[in-house]
Amino acid sequence: MKNRINLLVIITLLLCCGSAKLNAQNNPYVSKVWVSDQGDDTYKNPVLHADYSDPDVVRVGEDFYMTSSSFNVAPGLPILHSKDLVNWKLVNHALKRQVPVEHFSSPQHGNGVWAPAFRYHKGEYYIYWGDPDFGIYMVKTKDPEGDWEEPVLVEEGKGLIDPAPLWDDDGKVYLSHAYAGSRAGIKSILVVKPMNAEGTKTTGSGKIVFDGHEDHPTVEGTKFYKRNGYYYLFAPAGGVSTGWQLILRSKDPYGPYEEHISLEQGDTDINGPHQGAWVELENGENWFIHFQDKEAYGRIVHLQPMKWKNDWPMMGEDKDGDWTGQPVMSHKKPNVGKEYPIVTPRDTDEFEGNDIGLQWQWQANPKATWAFANPAKGQLRLYAQQIPNNSKNLWDAPNLLLQKFPAEEFTTTTKLTFHPNEKLENEKAGLIVMGMVYAYLALESKNDGIYLKYSVNQDAENGKEEKEQVIKKLNSNSIVLRVKVDSDETCTFSYSEDGKTFTSVNGNFKALPGKWIGAKVGIFALQEEKTNDSGYADFDWFRFTKN
Repeated sequence: MKNRINLLVIITLLLCCGSAKLNAQNNPYVSKVWVSDQGDDTYKNPVLHADYSDPDVVRVGEDFYMTSSSFNVAPGLPILHSKDLVNWKLVNHALKRQVPVEHFSSPQHGNGVWAPAFRYHKGEYYIYWGDPDFGIYMVKTKDPEGDWEEPVLVEEGKGLIDPAPLWDDDGKVYLSHAYAGSRAGIKSILVVKPMNAEGTKTTGSGKIVFDGHEDHPTVEGTKFYKRNGYYYLFAPAGGVSTGWQLILRSKDPYGPYEEHISLEQGDTDINGPHQGAWVELENGENWFIHFQDKEAYGRIVHLQPMKWKNDWPMMGEDKDGDWTGQPVMSHKKPNVGKEYPIVTPRDTDEFEGNDIGLQWQWQANPKATWAFANPAKGQLRLYAQQIPNNSKNLWDAPNLLLQKFPAEEFTTTTKLTFHPNEKLENEKAGLIVMGMVYAYLALESKNDGIYLKYSVNQDAENGKEEKEQVIKKLNSNSIVLRVKVDSDETCTFSYSEDGKTFTSVNGNFKALPGKWIGAKVGIFALQEEKTNDSGYADFDWFRFTKN
């Protein structure tokens, strides 16, 4: 009888533990460093203090899905889900590998996925984007949180960027886009082209519908809509960090188009507010999601109320009555009919899942041997990969595993155990802040043991060498590494050998953006020689906390 009671107790405990673990996995994740939802039916901007550049959003019923530019990283085309436009969860990537796959097997900084458009048509979700070197692509799916089909090249060409499709009421299909002057040799003009019914190919050369050279230089980023018999092109102009949101309208898709500025900086601190998504709720409310370029923090995401008058939109608040708005810093949340839990994209990773977390991205298309989840031990293992032979620094290293800065100020801490190949020297693993300049704190193997080193590169893009500082020889292969990022983009690295007391590294480092992206923070394992038995590093966790 006693044994039966003990067995029942053990089973009950196991069931409770399993239930607790399941509940922990299902509970909404809330970041410790940035939350937009204020818990009182209001939100503060930005709704995402992270580099989700050129956001576009589609509403289907009660669900909102967002994607953004991902440039050269893999996986690309992040998919975020929300129920209220304020609380967002990262749920998928539409592009597991950049295409062409071999081309993007090495870092192609600033290239790749530019300014996608997210649409829903006849039960399918579509994303169109421009690759400035290859042309306009499209991917689609019936389930944005499931598998996406292979990309289709809609139109091949250099400098074709910022596309947006429009399925018209009469069955005709159109595509708007802009041009990248660096590849096409022309810029600041918008075109509209016909497409086939499937939206897989353009079927004509199209027409110039707007030339922004005189009043709206660098006009680009088209989003194509139809409302009340008008065709609308929402198009940012004036430059990424200094521009405004231009609205063009016409009764004909090929123009001529009238113009109106619906959003500009005004007397706010929100520079260059533009390029994003118009979203209409089921109750008729209108909202506009756009980005702000914030240097090392990337192009962060703001949410503006939006109104219509005389078939012209205004975003934000109109302080002087000219129907051109300026951004709001806080506002009542969208009225979606009910309250939803506070949730944010994940930043902290305990490495307990069966896959690498969605917040992580590589600098290039990854190989299957670079990293392995190890859920049995609650660790992520990175195998040391050879730095490409022609590399001058880590700007050219494809296997940096990175994620976006998630707030204006934060502290990132990670614990790792390093297992270098004893027959090799100069394998290393560590914590890095990466951009056009970078710095890292890493364990490096030598013949006589493992050393802790701090390295800084102040001009990575142009091939400059790192400046290295040897901190000390270690008595153990396990260490806790930390970087504190302040609101002025200053990064302070430190380390702890006992997990409690931290020692700061001399010399602060100021983060800068990457190529068209914000700075990132992450981990790596590298080697200088090719081997058939790489060393590796096991990472226990990667945590974000407030400063």
